[in-house]
Amino acid sequence: MAMGQQVLAAAAVAGVNLALLTVLVGVWLRNYRTFGTRFVLGLVAFAVALLVENGVALYYFFSMASLYAGDPGVQTAVLVTRSVQFVAVAILTYVTLK
Repeated sequence: MAMGQQVLAAAAVAGVNLALLTVLVGVWLRNYRTFGTRFVLGLVAFAVALLVENGVALYYFFSMASLYAGDPGVQTAVLVTRSVQFVAVAILTYVTLK
């Protein structure tokens, strides 16, 4: 079954989230090596957890697309939750890089 437009958009947002989180992990690992604080290590752990979650989601978007394709309500919910996560990660990336 073909992937719906909303699920395809959610997959794209998950891909962008992966890119932003990779940047954050790089910055925070550099900061951890410099400062060695547990807070920065906590930020790294947080970003890695979100990286794994987005990676798994992206895998399922493409390998199990039929699970999302049948119900437009599910497609909308998936897109909204991915988009909310994107806004949060984008703000965090912006603030971190400033």
